[in-house]
Amino acid sequence: MKVVECVPNFSEGRNQETLFAIGTAIASYADLRDQTADVDHNRSVFTFTGDPGAVVDAAMAAIRVAAERIDLTCQAGVHPRIGAADVVPFVPLEGITLDECASLARGAGKRIWDELAIPVYLYEAAALRPECVRLENIRKHVSTLPPDFGTHPHPTAGSCVTGARKFLIAWNINLRTADLIAARAIANDIREAKGGLRSVKALGLPLDSRGQAQVSINLVDFEVTPLHVVFEAVAALCRARGIEIAGSELIGMIPAAALAASEGHDLKWENLTPARILTC
Repeated sequence: MKVVECVPNFSEGRNQETLFAIGTAIASYADLRDQTADVDHNRSVFTFTGDPGAVVDAAMAAIRVAAERIDLTCQAGVHPRIGAADVVPFVPLEGITLDECASLARGAGKRIWDELAIPVYLYEAAALRPECVRLENIRKHVSTLPPDFGTHPHPTAGSCVTGARKFLIAWNINLRTADLIAARAIANDIREAKGGLRSVKALGLPLDSRGQAQVSINLVDFEVTPLHVVFEAVAALCRARGIEIAGSELIGMIPAAALAASEGHDLKWENLTPARILTC
């Protein structure tokens, strides 16, 4: 049995009707495991699993709904994005390789352009060009970097990035301060690209609805850098600035093995529940 996970990120975190429509489209084809939305990011993350064909069909159905309902020309949110269906990664879970998921992503990318006229960039393991391996590089150079499928951005849905990767833990550490400069400095210090922790990507973002700032983290390999190592590094940088951590927030799901690797450490979870722990 082959089981694939897909974790698309959509540029909508406020309109409940749109989020319901996306979730309904996904559930028609695959097992919808989790849905997380944030009003400040104005972004939502859906997690679903199934056999490869069903997962691709679910992704296509969700992207179609997003293209119909999300207009980037009037979208506002603190999280960077280039599309209504912004990032659509495929992750191998059981009986399938990363290379096979890369092939799924390439096939999905072609369908997205052919069926929806949304240009597509291929990233991570599905990338066809070295400059497209890293998502942040695509975002930085999207105005001059040609897509892998298609030409000009869709007038309202923008572009889409799809690819294949290992399991990524999307995780936010919320600070008991609105000091965005401090949050950005902490994010910069822990980011691997700036000489910080290996396998860590991070941004400092404002959470106006909470009166807080946030260190938004993508942990791309928890076996290289466990969760508690990241948390303790952020905590130390906060203490040096006289800032307290309000809590940490999981986006999507988390492997049981990642929690086991940090067992005994208080990560101040705000929203961790058994349903969000992935055992398969």
